[in-house]
Amino acid sequence: MSRRLTLGALALAVAAIALVVAGVGSAKHSAAPFKAAWIYVGPHNDGGWSQAHDDGRLYVQKMLGSKVQTTYKENIAVGAQFDQTVSSLSAQGYNLIFATSYGYVTPQVAAKYPNVKFEQATGTLVSKNVSEYFGAAEDTVFLSGMAAGAASKSGNIGYVVAFPIPEVIRHANAFTLGAQVTHPGAQVHVVWTNSWYDPSKEKKAAQSLVQAGADVLGQNVDSPATGQYAESQGIPWVGYDSDASKFAPKSWLTAAVYNWGPYYLSRVKAAMAGTWKPGFYYGSIKDGFTGLAKYGPGVSAQTKAMITAKEKAIESGSFYEFAGPLYDQSGKLRVAKGVKMQVLKGGTNSLYGMDWLVKGVQGSAKG
Repeated sequence: MSRRLTLGALALAVAAIALVVAGVGSAKHSAAPFKAAWIYVGPHNDGGWSQAHDDGRLYVQKMLGSKVQTTYKENIAVGAQFDQTVSSLSAQGYNLIFATSYGYVTPQVAAKYPNVKFEQATGTLVSKNVSEYFGAAEDTVFLSGMAAGAASKSGNIGYVVAFPIPEVIRHANAFTLGAQVTHPGAQVHVVWTNSWYDPSKEKKAAQSLVQAGADVLGQNVDSPATGQYAESQGIPWVGYDSDASKFAPKSWLTAAVYNWGPYYLSRVKAAMAGTWKPGFYYGSIKDGFTGLAKYGPGVSAQTKAMITAKEKAIESGSFYEFAGPLYDQSGKLRVAKGVKMQVLKGGTNSLYGMDWLVKGVQGSAKG
């Protein structure tokens, strides 16, 4: 009798231990990964802007492993489609969303989803649940412009651009100022596509520029269509956003590129730890946020040395492309000698408010 009681008690104890162990295992297993989502204006593999962001997402996934669950939504337009996408992601538990294009997050969207932490690239809206991030790509666009200027024989360079907004305008200006360093008097002709990603429009823009006499092409759009056309015509090409050399290996010179991964990792970690706060980040060459892609075969050793010297001067602060005197297309002095343009400062000196093109750019700042 006592033996049966002892065995019964032992069996109950074993069963209880098994339940506890199972419970512990279940608790560990049920620790859900943190969810973060990215929203792109173009395809995630566009060879440019969206691909660079997706590389950043993959970096986060690689560094944090099973602690995170990431996803992306591509080809999402500003406005109603973005709103619908956020609604769906929020319902699925994605409460950290990287909105990777200008104009996505509005005050109305931020207020509608108070439990979502938004990180928006290239804008200025900062609120209790909205952070902004971008960086001084104008510095590396300037350097890529130096490569374009050195490659041009005629001094007529074509530049395929998206929308006439301050971001694109300052990049067109930086590209032109860089080209004029290596080719004094160079003219940069711009054609607006009014789209971030439209390979057909970009190709047509490139064709029109070459037909008008451009012997080098550059871009501030997202697909490699400009480069592919340049390759077909045997003329040099400067890309943007990503290393897209594989699309035009003979024409490729270089490109201003972004390294989004470290920023994304830091913000995801902060959200996971409960320490996320809204803010404004503007990365630089110095902190590794922006740089130049590898050089193509058409960039001479002399040009590389000149670009390297300027890059070091930018990094040290001894040179800045947007320091006066700077003149607009009409010859009007816009930035006085000794004055440096600032990122968010109002008026003439604001990079984020730039609505004028520098001397040497052919085309309208209004698109």
